[in-house]
Amino acid sequence: MEAMIPLTGEMMIGAAAVLSAGIAIFGAVFAVYRWYLRQNRQDDEIKSLKEEQTLLTYGVLACLKGLSEQGCNGPVSEAIGKIEQHLNQRAHE
Repeated sequence: MEAMIPLTGEMMIGAAAVLSAGIAIFGAVFAVYRWYLRQNRQDDEIKSLKEEQTLLTYGVLACLKGLSEQGCNGPVSEAIGKIEQHLNQRAHE
């Protein structure tokens, strides 16, 4: 028969330390992975919001141009110019 190695307190402490270190490393890796997933989800949401904002800007521009065609000048013409300038700058970024 083989002789069994007696389980000492030092061995149990060492095993607990190794287990704790493994759990800590796994926890850190998991936290980084969750952060990565959250960043990707936020990037997708930001992209969606930018597309929606672009559509709304085009809608406002169309409304302002309609007002301009009806004879509204002054702030309407100024706003049209600023929106078109902004859209042109964004297109070249």
